[in-house]
Amino acid sequence: MTARIDEIAPDVHRICVYVPEFQLQFNHFLIRDDEPLLFHAGLRGMFPLVREAAARIIDPGKLRWISFSHFESDECGALNSWLELAPAAQAACSLVGAIVSVNDYAIRPPRGLADGEVLATGKYRFRFCYTRHLPHGWDAGLLFEETQRTLLCSDLFHHSGDAPPLTSGDIVGRCKDTLREYQQGPLADYVPYTPATGGILEKLAGLKPATLAVMHGSSFRGNGEQALLDLAVVYREVFGR
Repeated sequence: MTARIDEIAPDVHRICVYVPEFQLQFNHFLIRDDEPLLFHAGLRGMFPLVREAAARIIDPGKLRWISFSHFESDECGALNSWLELAPAAQAACSLVGAIVSVNDYAIRPPRGLADGEVLATGKYRFRFCYTRHLPHGWDAGLLFEETQRTLLCSDLFHHSGDAPPLTSGDIVGRCKDTLREYQQGPLADYVPYTPATGGILEKLAGLKPATLAVMHGSSFRGNGEQALLDLAVVYREVFGR
């Protein structure tokens, strides 16, 4: 396996590791700023690859923030490896995530973020959006960078294959195809659809993101508001019943 690096928005670097066995990309987003931020610590087994790629962008020992949506191995499995590498680094996650998982798991206390709280890294401002059970888990949340309007959206828009790093095409249709395929096997109900799901997606759409930084598949540049509203329809069709 190798890691590919692409700048999908100003100072937002997508570090992609494609696993052919799963037909799936694992994307990590490194934001270069006064206080560098990594969104998705990644799997422990991928840590050497991602660390090597990160070193082509910044000194990874100077990472300040390591953030992720929810407590899951591809989101934060390598968290402690990054914390050991970067002595000033701190995890940033939801308050719920800090209380129920990360306080115990991480080798240093995390910063628990409340809904709407802003994490400033220098010239960029990341607003935390609490998105319980979306894409997974009670502790789930996303970061929205307000300056360039980039939404770090974790598993939202998940689609399979070795996709291009950035597209202005239809990622919603690709997501729908992948989720329908998953419904036929052990990954059925990939997203826990709740009465709050549609409202959360509408709230995210109201941010009017210009770039969607997708964990599995292509990132998207264009009308992020409409893409999120269309995704709400897909989730209702695939998971709502």
